Amino acid sequence: MSCFSRHPTLKWAQRSDKVNLTIELPDAKDVKVTLKPEGKFNFSATKDGVPYEVDVDLFDNVNVKESKFYVGPRSIVYVVKKAEKKWWSRLLKQEGKPPAFVKVDWDKWIDEDDENETSGKNSGDKDFSKKQARKRRKSKKKKNLLQNMLSKLKLDCICKA
Repeated sequence: MSCFSRHPTLKWAQRSDKVNLTIELPDAKDVKVTLKPEGKFNFSATKDGVPYEVDVDLFDNVNVKESKFYVGPRSIVYVVKKAEKKWWSRLLKQEGKPPAFVKVDWDKWIDEDDENETSGKNSGDKDFSKKQARKRRKSKKKKNLLQNMLSKLKLDCICKA
């Protein structure tokens, strides 16, 4: 790691079968991400000519082939498939307080006891085509509801006249 590089914020949340890593670095350029089976995770990118890096050892082994990442305009999301389906006691292999740039992603976090109740909800899997289709359906529902309400109001007004 270069002595001049910075650390972007690394947010994490887990399920029994995967870990969601979100690197907050808007407008990142030259993004390079590597993940090794023993849990070695490396990230590097530049923003406005400044290098950013993350080099950490995850708590346990991972399945590289079934893991996937997405580079978006505001962040880089990596869904890391665990080698074994179990809850990790922490994100990093090293014990003690994690580095300041590593934070819990409370938006995606669920407790171990609640995993079965919320399976499928907010799982962290990125399938943006499904997300867009849901938005269109919701928008259409709202529009139909509004049209129904307006037509009822119009009928009520005509009847009273």
